[in-house]
Amino acid sequence: MVKSIRWRIALPYIALVLVAALGLGLYLSDFMRDAYLRDIEGQLLSEARLVADALAPVLDQGESGTTLDESAKRYSALTGSRITVVASDGVVIGESHENRAGMDNHLYRVEIQDALRSGSGASIRYSLTLGYELLYVAAPVRSGDQVLGVVRLALPLRQIQFHVSGLRLAVIVAALVTAFGAAALAMWIADRITRPVRQLTEVMRRMETGDLSARVLPTTGDEVGALCLAFNNMAARQRQAMDELSREKSRLETILQNTINGILITDGEGRVRLINPAAERLLAADARTALGQTFAQVARNHRIIAVWERCFEQRLQQAGPVEVDARSLYLQVVVVPLPGKEEGACLVILQDLSQTRRLQTARRDLVANVSHELRTPLASLKALTETLRDGALDDPPAATRFLDQLNGQVDDLTQIVDELVELTRIESGQVPLRLAPVMVADVVNAVLQRLAPQAERAGLVIASRIPADLPAILADRDRIGQVTTNLLHNAIKFTPRGGRVEVEAAVQASEVVVSVHDTGIGISAESLPRVFERFYKVDRSRTEGGTGLGLAIAKHIVQAHGGRIWVESREGEGSTFSFAVPRADGGD
Repeated sequence: MVKSIRWRIALPYIALVLVAALGLGLYLSDFMRDAYLRDIEGQLLSEARLVADALAPVLDQGESGTTLDESAKRYSALTGSRITVVASDGVVIGESHENRAGMDNHLYRVEIQDALRSGSGASIRYSLTLGYELLYVAAPVRSGDQVLGVVRLALPLRQIQFHVSGLRLAVIVAALVTAFGAAALAMWIADRITRPVRQLTEVMRRMETGDLSARVLPTTGDEVGALCLAFNNMAARQRQAMDELSREKSRLETILQNTINGILITDGEGRVRLINPAAERLLAADARTALGQTFAQVARNHRIIAVWERCFEQRLQQAGPVEVDARSLYLQVVVVPLPGKEEGACLVILQDLSQTRRLQTARRDLVANVSHELRTPLASLKALTETLRDGALDDPPAATRFLDQLNGQVDDLTQIVDELVELTRIESGQVPLRLAPVMVADVVNAVLQRLAPQAERAGLVIASRIPADLPAILADRDRIGQVTTNLLHNAIKFTPRGGRVEVEAAVQASEVVVSVHDTGIGISAESLPRVFERFYKVDRSRTEGGTGLGLAIAKHIVQAHGGRIWVESREGEGSTFSFAVPRADGGD
């Protein structure tokens, strides 16, 4: 409760009012007591002087003590106080309440001395005879200038104390009532003062839970109202800043999630604090387990770790190529030290250059393959022309034979160039496709009829299994025929005598799949991924002729139709080349 600002404001005021009220009450009660005692003392002194004047003739005549006792009792009944008559030598000669015979000499009583000295005396003290406090007032009894004795009146303070206590109680009750009223007023004032602060606290708690739209309504025009306005302005700027940070965070997360480069951030202890999906893929890691692990545990490649360690130790940007042999990855690793308070933090960027390297390798292989394919006919042309120049022209039969060979080599060169030009045009999209509904059976039967003599010469059985209800495909008839021809020609070429070649077709969802099966020599596992590359030939087939461009052309024609092409094969068990083309009716 004391921690509340409302109570911290109200309690000092309440304590101050209580202390002031109680102090004032005590002061007033003491003041009233003193004033009351002074009034009583003055009244008793007047009564003592009257009694003294009345007893002066009695003392002057030398009356006996019995007479004085009776006079004291009579006057005591009239004044309501105890009356004692003391001779000038201090001997008690008259008493209204006690036996004077047993009383001490009163000459040195304070009030007696003051009365003899100054004409009046008063004192308050505890009476051993009566056992309680009394107010004593004394006045001299005179006969002319002669002091005959002293009359002393005594009044018990219990009565005075009773009246003063009642007055004091009334003052204290009034002070307490005033204090409680002041406390209630202080609480109301404190509540009014602290209400905006409580509202401000509630708004801050709502903002702490994420409600940045919360605002406090100023209810006063004082400093608290100005504080509320300043807080609202700060909250608006805070929300604007948070919105901007949220947008920046969203953009950064989008970049990190979709960039093809792997990105990691390590802290000063070398532990991974951020990893994006691309880095997970490149390092074969899982973000749920990678976060908090050391970079070495996540990277698991000594070359990548070495680049990171150089940057971590030298605090300079480091870069280097790294080949991950087990996964056929070629990475460019860039490690940059991050500025800031955390010493040793680094940004790791992993650029996947595998595709670039494969393209470079393919370009290099293309040049090598083209050179290889052109070298044989060019060498033959050169040898034939040199033979003719060296004298074969003079031998007509030999010249004719050499010219026929020259013509065959030129035809081979022309075929290579034509197929390269056609492949380039297909890849660049310069060959328009005349799409129309085409029946697969018509295309396959035409190709089979054209290649039947070749299969017969090779001693092969060639057949087709095309369902009668097979739906039409949306295709360019000539181009799909070219694809089928290339696949069947290869199947015939690489199937030993006595083998079998079959063409099948089936519907799969929205596509029609055409497959060419053979019982030929098959393709090795390492060659399967490359059979559709330009100029690629399985080593054993290089002596079989051909340019090595047929399957590459088939692949690009199928892809231009929005389809796909693939091969399944085992070495020595034959091959199955398949391609899928969309149905003309769209399918289900």
